[in-house]
Amino acid sequence: MAMPTVRKNTVFSIEQAAGEAPHLAALQKRISASLRCLELASPLIPAPLRKQVQAGPYGEGEWCILVSGSAASTKLRHLLPAIQQRLTENGAQVNSIRLKIQSSQRGTP
Repeated sequence: MAMPTVRKNTVFSIEQAAGEAPHLAALQKRISASLRCLELASPLIPAPLRKQVQAGPYGEGEWCILVSGSAASTKLRHLLPAIQQRLTENGAQVNSIRLKIQSSQRGTP
C-alpha cells in the first residue's frame, strides 16, 4: 500500500515560481518587456487615447499593442513610426509593431 503524498501549502510570489519553471520565467520576461515598451510609448500617445491602449504579446522582435476600437487603432497607426523609433532608441528589441483591436466581450454587464 502506497503512502499518500504530502503537499505543502506554500505561497510563492510569481518571481519565485518563475524561477522554478523555465517556461514561466520566459513568460514573465516577455510580459515585462511588453510593459516596458508601453511605458516608453505612452508619452507619444495622446492622453485621451492612452485609456484605449494596452500592452499585448511581445516576442521574436514583434510587439503587439491591444487597442479598444477601430477609431483608436487608426489614430495610433499614424504614431507607429515615432513609437518604433523611441523603442529602438531606448534599446527595445522590437523590429515591428502590430495593432490588434480587442473584440468586446458579449454577455457581460
